[in-house]
Amino acid sequence: MKHFTENPVKTLGRSFMLFWGSQSVSQLGSSMTSYALIIWAYKQTNSAMTVSLLTFFSYLPYVIVSMFAGAFVDRHSKKVILLISDSIAAVCTISIFLLEHAGMLEIQYIYLVNAIIGISNAFQNPASTVSIGLMVPKENLSNASGMNSFSSNLLSVVAPMMAATVLSFAGLSAVLLVDFASFLFAFFILLFLIRIPEQNSISTASSQSVIAGTKEGLAFLKTQKGLLSVIICLALMNFFSAITYENILGPMILSRTGGNDVIYGTVSAVLGVGGIIGGLYVSLFKLPKNLSRNIAIGGALSFALGDFLMGIGQSLPVWIVAGLCASIPIPMIIASSSVVLYDTVPESMQGRVFAVRNTLQYASIPCGILLGGYLADYVFEPFMQGSSSLALFLQKLVGSGAGSGMAVMFLCTAVLGSLTCIISGNTASFKQLAKQYEERS
Repeated sequence: MKHFTENPVKTLGRSFMLFWGSQSVSQLGSSMTSYALIIWAYKQTNSAMTVSLLTFFSYLPYVIVSMFAGAFVDRHSKKVILLISDSIAAVCTISIFLLEHAGMLEIQYIYLVNAIIGISNAFQNPASTVSIGLMVPKENLSNASGMNSFSSNLLSVVAPMMAATVLSFAGLSAVLLVDFASFLFAFFILLFLIRIPEQNSISTASSQSVIAGTKEGLAFLKTQKGLLSVIICLALMNFFSAITYENILGPMILSRTGGNDVIYGTVSAVLGVGGIIGGLYVSLFKLPKNLSRNIAIGGALSFALGDFLMGIGQSLPVWIVAGLCASIPIPMIIASSSVVLYDTVPESMQGRVFAVRNTLQYASIPCGILLGGYLADYVFEPFMQGSSSLALFLQKLVGSGAGSGMAVMFLCTAVLGSLTCIISGNTASFKQLAKQYEERS
């Protein structure tokens, strides 16, 4: 039987609530800047690949450095790492502001800034993840994850609207100043009002090298076959999502609606709303203990229903249903994977293991982004303009004309993504991990 949780401040703690709130404000500013820079870059170049490269140059250094950041995080103050990482991002924001104000901003500078922020995030993300595990009681970690999903999805709806409004009335410089103000707010809240426990998280092997710490994190995962299977499953899910949602969703909808950006904006907002619904559910209710159902079946349903409907849809109502089907299960998947990580990995090793996890789990995203753009432009779109028997059959499912090739790509990820989740959830190691977690819960 499901029960509502108690007052979040009591169950999750004052420090976490302050941390969650202030970091959400900071992320709002960062998201506004990212959205504004995408618009600026596209207007400068009229190239979709330019926009893809903005994400690519952010993710690539992140996944490379993440492999080695965990040992550093384990043996240093999480609070200090978070403060320094936020400060580096703020310096990058001010640098773009000064370049833009002087009329010297160019696309290559944004690539460089994104790479620096990606490196900074490689330290910030495991430090934040470990900090949450130290601030929140173990039995309430799924609720904390649900709140994080709620805020991140809310930002995905709010940030573009706020960025577009500020951008249209006051320009890019104003967006950057809003971002910097959000940094100052979060920085001082973290510095003066939030206490992050450290005594149980700093490794006793503080003198070991970063390389040795990384090897230790990898060695731990090798002994945890079930945990590794979950990470691989999530990496493949990220890969298929990057091919479509992170890459071609906008071009597909715009192509199929005659460039109607209102419809595209509505579908994007619906994806955020679905995440909010899922995040609220995870925040307010106890997470079901069935790990296989939460991750494997949730992921399979997201791909099978969401991607399939997104591919065959040619109108806004169908795309709205598709967006909800795709996004509502995601917070439960994220929360379930986070809880089992906290439950399995000792506190003293969490930084190293989480950092290695980040590398393995997110390395597939830049690969998917580049592959998706290539497949859309040079494989699927030209193929669907042909008259082969297979193309004619697929046209009966997704329609014809511009965007039909990208629609077929959604059908492919619907099949491949759902099969990946089902196969992963039925492996012996995955089932064993799920059983062990249920026994300990």
